[in-house]
Amino acid sequence: MVCEKCEKKLGKVITPDPWKAGARNTTEGGGRKINENKALSSAKLRYNPMAGNFAPCRICKQKIHQAGSHYCQQCAYKKGICAMCGKKLLDVKNYRQSST
Repeated sequence: MVCEKCEKKLGKVITPDPWKAGARNTTEGGGRKINENKALSSAKLRYNPMAGNFAPCRICKQKIHQAGSHYCQQCAYKKGICAMCGKKLLDVKNYRQSST
């Protein structure tokens, strides 16, 4: 759950791309560079979950994998707040949610 203001901070989804623009083996569109050594450049682009310093949730102290967030998705939904800034989004007073 993210508010409208924080929605701009989220990463862009690249799924609706045509094949040529999203391909990694082409030279145009920021794809593969000419005479590039893939053994040296691929390590920088790969996501490493162990190297990231993930901040803990401010409520339950669980690690958050979303960049810039202060609350995990479960706590944000239970409290009805934005996961990034903590702004109140929903009134969850009458919701029947479990405590676990």
